Amino acid sequence: MTVMIPFAAADAMLDWLALTDALAAGHDGPKADVADVFLYEGQNTLLNRSAWIAGLGLAVKCATIFPANKALGKPAIGGAVNLFSAQDGALEAILDFHLVTKWKTAGDSLLAARRLARPDSRNILIVGAGTVGQSLRQAYAAAFPDARFTIWNRSAAGAEAFRQAFPDVTIAGDLEQAVRGADIVTSATMSTDPLIRGDWLQPGTHVDLIGAYRPDMREVDDAALQKARIFVDSRDTTIHHIGELKIPIAAGAIAPHDIIADFYALDQFKRHNPDEITLFKNGGGAHLDLMTCRHILDVWQARR
Repeated sequence: MTVMIPFAAADAMLDWLALTDALAAGHDGPKADVADVFLYEGQNTLLNRSAWIAGLGLAVKCATIFPANKALGKPAIGGAVNLFSAQDGALEAILDFHLVTKWKTAGDSLLAARRLARPDSRNILIVGAGTVGQSLRQAYAAAFPDARFTIWNRSAAGAEAFRQAFPDVTIAGDLEQAVRGADIVTSATMSTDPLIRGDWLQPGTHVDLIGAYRPDMREVDDAALQKARIFVDSRDTTIHHIGELKIPIAAGAIAPHDIIADFYALDQFKRHNPDEITLFKNGGGAHLDLMTCRHILDVWQARR
């Protein structure tokens, strides 16, 4: 029988550290086959992201993106994720789209940060006060329980709304000053022009980049990439597809071999010394959705 997994009930059951362990274990298995399909009608989009991992199953993440909904007071994004059995292809579960996206996206970044950020990191800067930023606040607090959080956002109203949700967060007025004082910088913006400058990064900083997902989008400049040891979640979905890496590679600022490893080589996700700057590009990918879905279903069935 197909299980229906809603947001609120499942969200309350999940644990960030357990999820990152599940994502790590998922990369010990066979490499995923992934494919994306886009359909368009005017400004509206239907996105299907699919993944198949032998032994783990199949997932199809379906999302509708209707930008005009915002003006109508309706969600701009809707969808669901279908999880299928690896054994017989049966539909095992239908999971809330926003549930899977929340835990996959922030969990992806946290998996890298648990290996690349200094364990004694105490000052964490979140750049971007949107929904992803709120998930990052929850995720990073699980792995760095003694950390202090700062939020920087383009609009003061957005930053204040973030602080209403997390009263202990400090609002930064100046991005450069906030970056210079951070041990971890995690950024989730829709920027096409770099916001974060390499000259601002101090020794020992870990930089986590989430926002850019199109070929024209970037959150850091060339200097930041050149100062850092660079890691990605998946070479296949980042290097030649997302502007964060695609643009500087095309310009010769960095080369593909400068990307040290992705999650299929997690043993290479480590610091050589406390002063080096590490940088992780979170590109997402349907294989991570599949791993997240399988973990959520396992937790759901164990708790019900």
